Amino acid sequence: MNIRADVAELIHQGFNNEYIKQHCGVSGQHVAGVRRRLQRANAPERRHATALERLYAEAVPTGRVYDYQPPDGRMPLSPTQQAANRATLLAALRGEAA
Repeated sequence: MNIRADVAELIHQGFNNEYIKQHCGVSGQHVAGVRRRLQRANAPERRHATALERLYAEAVPTGRVYDYQPPDGRMPLSPTQQAANRATLLAALRGEAA
């Protein structure tokens, strides 16, 4: 049996068999077999992914975690948007000073 690296990594991170099966698209028997070979017990419940893990799991990383809710309700700006806002502000300041 070949052990897939992504399955082994999720097992080491503490995810349970059901989550790994759904996330990696493998059978439950494969996950259970890998878990036996790695000598790791199945987690009793699904561990929730951290914000960084959810970001890495996106097919096309956007820089935003979809279920993140900041305390003040405002989403943070991406670095690209921050740079664009800074350039607009500097242009406006240069125009007023000239």
